[in-house]
Amino acid sequence: MKKRFPAAVLAGILVFGAVGCGREVEKSGQEEVELTVFAAASLTETLNEIGEIYMEENPHIRLQFNFDSSGTLKTQIQEGADCDLFLSAAQKQMDQLDARSGKEKNPEGLDFVLEDTRIDLLENQVVLCTDPADEGAVESFEEMAKALREGRILLGMGNADVPVGQYTGEILKFYGLSEEALAAEGLISYGTNVKEVTAQIAEGSVDCGVIYSTDASAAGLSITERASGEMCSQALYPAAVMKNSGQIEEAREFLAWLQGEEAMEVFQSAGFKKAACK
Repeated sequence: MKKRFPAAVLAGILVFGAVGCGREVEKSGQEEVELTVFAAASLTETLNEIGEIYMEENPHIRLQFNFDSSGTLKTQIQEGADCDLFLSAAQKQMDQLDARSGKEKNPEGLDFVLEDTRIDLLENQVVLCTDPADEGAVESFEEMAKALREGRILLGMGNADVPVGQYTGEILKFYGLSEEALAAEGLISYGTNVKEVTAQIAEGSVDCGVIYSTDASAAGLSITERASGEMCSQALYPAAVMKNSGQIEEAREFLAWLQGEEAMEVFQSAGFKKAACK
């Protein structure tokens, strides 16, 4: 029996129904297959576009996307939500579901990742952003750190379950700042996913925020600095088929297609890079 999503989760799900595709499916003689794809919120725009392309080329496939923070998605999978393919914005959440990650990275011993399907799909950049209309904008991470020490700004960042929030925490440590102390002083405004942080910056409710370059571009925000490899970990997006999938073959095929030239063209046009092969 399929596990039902609570109403709050359904709000984050986009279903690409094959309106007008029914005749195509009948002509092809193939039975319609529904694939449920859980993906990090930062992939929303690109996967929406890619989904339309893929279903046009494969009319028997119906894609259902669930976009949220990688931490929230990991919890939903762990609790039994139906998921055929998971695209995370960080290794941490995928590691926590992968029995081959080892006890240190997967202390609960969870085993949801189908063996030999996990790949590093994409790379993104962590950036400091401001609202273009803000004349007194923070212009660098160093300036951000100084202003935070002096208690002069409000920083927007993801919470502990959000990969971009984890990267932001690393940047704060790089500058010798305590996230806990800053939060206690009311200098941090948290978002439950990168889209919430992006909205805070765009609305001017924070002085600056740390998000991905792809989200900044999509929202028309000013990128003041890109984080270096010294500041934080590389923002890699792992992807894998879930072993409890009822459509393993179709999920494998879609994952393979995502690595191809047609899908990569869409990803790269949004600012993503193809992850380097290990």
